[in-house]
Amino acid sequence: MDCSKEVEGKRVHDPFNKSMAMVSKSVWVPCPVIIGAGPSGLATAACLKQRGIPSLILERANCIASLWQLKTYDRLRLHLPKQFCQLPFLPFPDSFPTYPTKKQFMAYLESYKEHFGLEPVFNRTVVSAEFDHRCGVWRVKTSGLKEEETEYVSRFLIVATGENADEVVPKIDGMDDFGGPILHSSSYKSGRLFRGKDVLVVGCGNSGMEVSLDLCNCDARPSLAVRGSVHVLPHEILGRSTFGLSMWLLKWFPVRLVDLFLLFVSRFMLGDTEKLGLHRPKIGPLELKGRSGKTPVLDVGTLAKIRSGHIKVYPGIKRISYHATEFVDGTKENFDAIILATGYKSNVPQWLKDKDLFSEKDGMPREPFPNGWKGESGLYAVGFTKRGLLGASFDAKKIAEDIALQWKVYQ
Repeated sequence: MDCSKEVEGKRVHDPFNKSMAMVSKSVWVPCPVIIGAGPSGLATAACLKQRGIPSLILERANCIASLWQLKTYDRLRLHLPKQFCQLPFLPFPDSFPTYPTKKQFMAYLESYKEHFGLEPVFNRTVVSAEFDHRCGVWRVKTSGLKEEETEYVSRFLIVATGENADEVVPKIDGMDDFGGPILHSSSYKSGRLFRGKDVLVVGCGNSGMEVSLDLCNCDARPSLAVRGSVHVLPHEILGRSTFGLSMWLLKWFPVRLVDLFLLFVSRFMLGDTEKLGLHRPKIGPLELKGRSGKTPVLDVGTLAKIRSGHIKVYPGIKRISYHATEFVDGTKENFDAIILATGYKSNVPQWLKDKDLFSEKDGMPREPFPNGWKGESGLYAVGFTKRGLLGASFDAKKIAEDIALQWKVYQ
């Protein structure tokens, strides 16, 4: 629901381009402003609406869940069972499989938006957001498609841009000399475009492993550059989701004991990954996830392709040259293309003028889960828990509950 009201705005003549240009206009928003129309933003708007509180969602792209719609590969499925990925108050359809496809997940989000009557304002890139202490409001400045500026003014600001707002593109010596395509995995759709090509995938997270498998299945010749250590777990154990089983075990046993169980079962089911060039961290997978947010890889068939030699594994990259790569162990190989499965990062420090709730270093809340959802002066964060959609749903419910306690005071 759009609860905004324009209170100031005018056009002025621009003598340089001989056209009418829009100068800044201010819009008073008597309800919370949510930045980001991904799952986190939609979930928060829905939770607010369930309490009778409207909201205004601002989104820089032209669609909801732009990361999912525009920056993911075709073969993507949810890595976790659907019951762990559904948003508040609306479960996935019973007809959906345990692990919905990208297309099914987007259909679910569209139905979620329609079910709660959510109407994001698209093509609004936030340039800055700053609290006005004199007036006790947040001033959110945005830029539109024609670079027109709009300032939204609200008592409540909810940051829902997420942990994966911008691509991480590492600087590797010699990248400019490669002479072939180098693209981030956000631009990768299918291995069909690389059929018959030698492709180096940089990064061994879930995306890097799946992209390598997709390339292999499309008759490309992929290699995987693995710089650090990684936990690889089976996707399912005894027919049950590894994640779901882990959550159940954590109700009864400490994290380290559950980690020992997962590592024992993984060794039995997957073999010794060290022999494949995939070195495990010294800390167990769940403990590591809790400490650093680094997610273990859930194997969907990539390890079998590595064992068979269809996917080669190399250590970290030392430098890149013309259609070639030299690795840190001195090995040199030729490649036609490079895909950077190097992840994403928060972009909050680029535009939010607040140094209390979010860290300037990584754009994440300073307080770890479950305490990072609330700041001062009506500022909130949703979806920065390093716990996927489960964490986002937790944040959304807490935020709606907290704002509801204050809502009548400001009416």
